[in-house]
Amino acid sequence: MKNIILARIPLFIVLSLVLSCTTATTIKSGDIVFRGASQSDLSEAINEVTQTEKATNYTHMGICSVENKNVFVYHSDLGKGVVKEPLELFLKSEDASTYSADVYRIKNSTKPQIERAISKAKDLLGEPYNFTYILEDKGYYCSEYIYELFKEDNVFTLEPMTFKNAETNTFHDGWVTHYKDLGIEIPEGKLGCNPNGMAASKTLAFIKRLQ
Repeated sequence: MKNIILARIPLFIVLSLVLSCTTATTIKSGDIVFRGASQSDLSEAINEVTQTEKATNYTHMGICSVENKNVFVYHSDLGKGVVKEPLELFLKSEDASTYSADVYRIKNSTKPQIERAISKAKDLLGEPYNFTYILEDKGYYCSEYIYELFKEDNVFTLEPMTFKNAETNTFHDGWVTHYKDLGIEIPEGKLGCNPNGMAASKTLAFIKRLQ
């Protein structure tokens, strides 16, 4: 009888249920999910000026929280500020396609450390996005938000930011336009962080790619 019932369930529903369960069991609270570059000019600008020897293409990131086998992501979104969203929504692009994404885990992390980070992530919900990418300014950009959650534990480090194309040593056009619209100078050399740089940190271990 069970086989007859299963045979009547559409295959795509079965696969969705399997994928959901697999994701929930492999991702843990505190895991960091890095999202691939989108087609926006700003995403392209972020990716091109933040390349590392690891050669990743991440332009956004968030922290996972597993609740009743469901995976949620706390992140600071360009258009929404600091939000909590289901993983499926975090991975969904504006044109309904899906972003590529990779999951990393903090090495030797402790339960109290992760609980503190998730608690702080909740406390910062509703904060605005930091469009200037200057740490002292109000709000948080995506990697700044994650850095802040683990700042007490020194999981990530800050480095001088650059907004220049490494090959030409000139400011990327996307950044020129961005800061011209803001009416401020490009904060070249100020301390900051970015998804590609944080993914290359020795404090993280790669877990899986989300397809």
